[in-house]
Amino acid sequence: METIPSANESTAAIVMPRRRVLGAYLEEARSECLRYARNPAFMLPIMLFPGLFYLLFGVIMGHSGGQGASTYLLASYGVFGVMSPGLFGFGVSLAIERESGLLTFKRALPMPPGAYLPGKMMMAMLAAGAVIMLLLVMALTLGHVLLSLAQMSALLLTGMLGVLPFCALGMWVGTVFKGQGAPGMLQLIYLPMAFLSGLWFPLPMLPKFLQQIAPVWPSYHLDMLALAAVGMKHGPLLLHVLVLVGFAAGFLLMAARRLRRHG
Repeated sequence: METIPSANESTAAIVMPRRRVLGAYLEEARSECLRYARNPAFMLPIMLFPGLFYLLFGVIMGHSGGQGASTYLLASYGVFGVMSPGLFGFGVSLAIERESGLLTFKRALPMPPGAYLPGKMMMAMLAAGAVIMLLLVMALTLGHVLLSLAQMSALLLTGMLGVLPFCALGMWVGTVFKGQGAPGMLQLIYLPMAFLSGLWFPLPMLPKFLQQIAPVWPSYHLDMLALAAVGMKHGPLLLHVLVLVGFAAGFLLMAARRLRRHG
C-alpha cells in the first residue's frame, strides 16, 4: 500500500543540499561580476571619475598643499569613488530587472531566493576595490604619497566594506523607482551627498551650517574611517562604524519589505 509522505518529509525532499546552495550563490556572483566586467559603459565612469578628480585636485593642484593634501584627498576621493558602484550597480540594475520582469524570472528558478543579492554585493565590492587600487597607484607614483602596507590594506578594506551601506541605499531606490527614473534619482542623491560630506572640499571650507549637518550622511562617516586608515584622523571610530551598520541595515530592511510587497 502506497503511503502519502508527511509535510515534513515533503519539505525535506525539496530542500537543496548545502553544496548546491553554495554553488548557486557562487555562480550568481560569478555571472553578475562577468556581466558588469563586460560592460565598459558601467565600469569606465566608476574608474575614471574619481581617478580624474584625484589627478586634478590631489596630484596637480595638491602639490601646493604638500603631501598632507594629497593623502587627505586620496581618502576623500576614494570614498567618492566607492559610493558609485554601490548606488548605481545596485539601484539601476535592480530597477531595470524589476521593470523588465527579470527579477520575477529569477525568483522562479530553482535557486535560493536571495542568491542575486550576494552576487550584486560581490560585484560592488570588487568594483570598489578596483577604484581604491587605482587611486593608490596614482597616489604612490604621481602624488608621492608615503603609506605603509598596513595603511594601504586598511584603506582597501575600508573601501570594499564601506560600499555595502550604499548598496542598501541603491537597493531601496531600485525598489521605489522604475528603470528610467532610478538613474536620475540616484544622481540627485550621489552628487549632493558627496559635496555635503566634504568629499570634494574639506569641511572647514564649507559654510558652518553645512559642517553641522555633515554627520547626517553615511559618506561622512565612511570618510572619517578612510582618513583614519591613512593616518589623517585619530580618535574613536566605533560610532562611525555603528552609524554605517545601522544605515545599511535600515535601508536593507526597507528594500526587502518593498520587494515582498511589490516585487
